[in-house]
Amino acid sequence: MTLTYEFGFAEAAPAFRPPPATGRDDRLARLRLIRSRRVGPATYLRLMAEHGAAAAALEALPEVARTAGVEDYTACPEAVAVAEMRAADRAGARMLCLGEPDYPAPLADIADAPPILWVLGQVSLLARPMVAIVGTRNASSLGGRMARRLAADLGTAGFVVVSGLARGIDALAHKAALETGTVAVQAGGLDVFYPPENAGLARDIAASGLRLSEQPFGLDPQARHFPRRNRIVSGLGRAVIVVEAAARSGSLITAKYALDQGREVMAVPGHPMDTRAAGGNLLIRDGAVLVRDASDVIEALADAPAASDAGAGPEAPPAIAAPPAPRAAAAGGAEAAILSHLGAQAVAEDQLIRDLGLDARGVSQALAVLELAGRIERAAGGMVRRL
Repeated sequence: MTLTYEFGFAEAAPAFRPPPATGRDDRLARLRLIRSRRVGPATYLRLMAEHGAAAAALEALPEVARTAGVEDYTACPEAVAVAEMRAADRAGARMLCLGEPDYPAPLADIADAPPILWVLGQVSLLARPMVAIVGTRNASSLGGRMARRLAADLGTAGFVVVSGLARGIDALAHKAALETGTVAVQAGGLDVFYPPENAGLARDIAASGLRLSEQPFGLDPQARHFPRRNRIVSGLGRAVIVVEAAARSGSLITAKYALDQGREVMAVPGHPMDTRAAGGNLLIRDGAVLVRDASDVIEALADAPAASDAGAGPEAPPAIAAPPAPRAAAAGGAEAAILSHLGAQAVAEDQLIRDLGLDARGVSQALAVLELAGRIERAAGGMVRRL
């Protein structure tokens, strides 16, 4: 199934994966690196690839920032990271680092995989096949029944149900899958219950399922955190099922990420005059799998590649002529070329590389410099915009 969507984009998974953490000191250094100002997942991976270890990357970070024109740059203080690790210890949470065996393999394959995950509950669930169920916070009676039935039946079939612990469809799906396995991805810190009325459900999930977050403990989620949460929801699963969603909603953002990550996009149809069904009907019109019950999901996934293979795609036909090799950028030239090309509208990094005709390594290095300098901003899904 090929689904096209008006704001979709293609994104290639990064080639580099950090090695497993070697101990608490290494974990502390990795946490400091990702919590440092203007260091996002892509810059984190670039620094780890160039310097081999988080401690060395931290040591080099002020000089990298000076090269970017940022004077007096300091990395995240050790005391701040130590306080976060102590908060995790008090909560009984565990840190998963990108590159470790227990880190969920499907999520590791996305372009902007979180370098650090805090997890609380049954980590073994991350090794099982997962399916995301998302939808409106204002669910109809029929929509709620559908979410509960799908979650229960998919759980019985062996799938772990992933969602975002929001009101409505998310909460109903989590509750129905408590006995068979559910994963809740939080937009804020693991110790922050949002929305507050789901605090009891969050505790139940920690007891029999799993809660996870890439955010520091104590962080109250803001609007900008929810799209980042959504790309983890879609990245964990083999498919995203939209039960009810408006034409413009967070659920469709999750569906967009699923499409970009090579996951199956599925939707439950609804009445054309119900605005809560508009988003799902739109997805079905554009090629999403129509879901009537769990058997439709299971059948579609039986024919689909696993999430870790989804980005491979069909074998390309032989080229008649090889394209010209990308040219290397002179020092400083790549930064200027990138800034002249970027605007307020976000562009995918791989598209930027193609447009500029520069080598990928040079563009990635220049983007890291520009991010530290505060000249560009990285958005979820490997997108880049100029500030």
